[in-house]
Amino acid sequence: MRIDNNEILSDEILDKDFLNTIEDALAIGSWELNLLSNSLKWSSVTKKIHDVDANYVPNVDTAINFYKKGQHREKILALFHKALNHGENYDDEFIIITSKGEEKWVRAIGHPKFKNGVCVAIRGIFQDITRKTLESKKTLIREKEFKSLFDYSLTGMAKVSLTGEWLKVNNSICRMLGYTKADLLKLSFRDITHPKDLNIGNKELALILSGRMDNFKVNKRYIHKNGKVIYCNVSATIVRDSNGHPQHFIANINDISEIEINKNKISDLLAISSKQNDRLLNFARIVSHNLRSHGGNLEMLLNLKKEDYPENTNDEYFPLMEEAIGNLNETIENLNEVALYKDLDNKSSVPVSLLKYSKNAISNITATTISNNVDIKILIDNNITVYTIPAYLDSILINLLTNAIKYKRQNVTPEITLEAFQTEVYTILKIGDNGLGIDLEKHKDKLFGMYNVFHKHEDSRGLGLFIVKNQIDAMGGKIEVESTVGKGTTFTIYFKN
Repeated sequence: MRIDNNEILSDEILDKDFLNTIEDALAIGSWELNLLSNSLKWSSVTKKIHDVDANYVPNVDTAINFYKKGQHREKILALFHKALNHGENYDDEFIIITSKGEEKWVRAIGHPKFKNGVCVAIRGIFQDITRKTLESKKTLIREKEFKSLFDYSLTGMAKVSLTGEWLKVNNSICRMLGYTKADLLKLSFRDITHPKDLNIGNKELALILSGRMDNFKVNKRYIHKNGKVIYCNVSATIVRDSNGHPQHFIANINDISEIEINKNKISDLLAISSKQNDRLLNFARIVSHNLRSHGGNLEMLLNLKKEDYPENTNDEYFPLMEEAIGNLNETIENLNEVALYKDLDNKSSVPVSLLKYSKNAISNITATTISNNVDIKILIDNNITVYTIPAYLDSILINLLTNAIKYKRQNVTPEITLEAFQTEVYTILKIGDNGLGIDLEKHKDKLFGMYNVFHKHEDSRGLGLFIVKNQIDAMGGKIEVESTVGKGTTFTIYFKN
């Protein structure tokens, strides 16, 4: 039942208790200013709104001070004078400061009563609308925030009808697809969707419209105005009314063309790499098999010479040849393991004696060390064990040792030191030399790159350090370098325990 304010204030309602019952039920207070007696009356609800006691007697001169100083007080005074002087009703919203210092939003209604052309009273209604006003302001703020996000988002945002027409689009979508806002609003989603992607998202849309889900995300292609294909990630959320009925969609669209193109490039590269790996594996098997045959032949010939011509085995070089061929066969055996197992990594590591493998590596380059008069010091305890792939350890040691000799300083005796120690996490091997050194300020970032050389030398190919770094990485270790030009270089290798 609707009760008109004029009816509440009419002279026909004389029952004070009945009036109070209505006020309490509707949470609406009343007030009356009698201009003949200059007295002001507030109902109980009006007093509650002002946070004053039930026996509080309002004063005509000070009641206006409850209105917040400034525009709210000035506005109520102006409306009150129009009612008083011109008989104009008013109905407006204000902020009051209650007796407890609390700010409240109120709706104040005033109706002047005239007799013989003179205003004798002003009656009105007073209602606390704080909650409603604050909620409205919050809603307004949220709407402004959403509008700002919508308009200025770097990603595409759109309001889309249930049948797929664009209702509202932001600037980012226009830039992404090449259309103006006016152009897009004449089209639907389907008009710019790639023909092969028209059915993508249909299942999700059906679930949303049936109420079984509220949002979904898909990847699909759109056609730019210039005909170019745009790969997009689309997120759509349904907006429902208070009864749960679908109204429209809010769509968020991100251009992922660069990601998709790069994914395709990576897939192509992986396919090429896979074929190359297969070829390399076959090559490695052939080489390791043939090398094993040649190494076996060398060992057999050496043994025959030892048996048939023992007098020729007493010179200082025969034992060195014998040791070198033995090391060669061990290296070939390790290479054969690498060729047979494609998935070598740190899980394939086995414990080996670092001292033994260091001595073997030095023995394998005996001719080089003798011809260059190299002084090598080994400071490695016999008990130090490293977990490694043996073929990789051979390769790492020989590469670093031969590099140290290759890049020696002229007229300076080459000195190489191998030193090892263990921590809780790593076994650490340092290989230092007194050679040419490397300008790390210039070359640090490309030190372990393929085909990078830092000194002029006829045998330099720029592969040694690249191979070393990859083999150490494959075993879960790491390598560091310290170097000073003209003083030498130290490589520090960390083998995981």
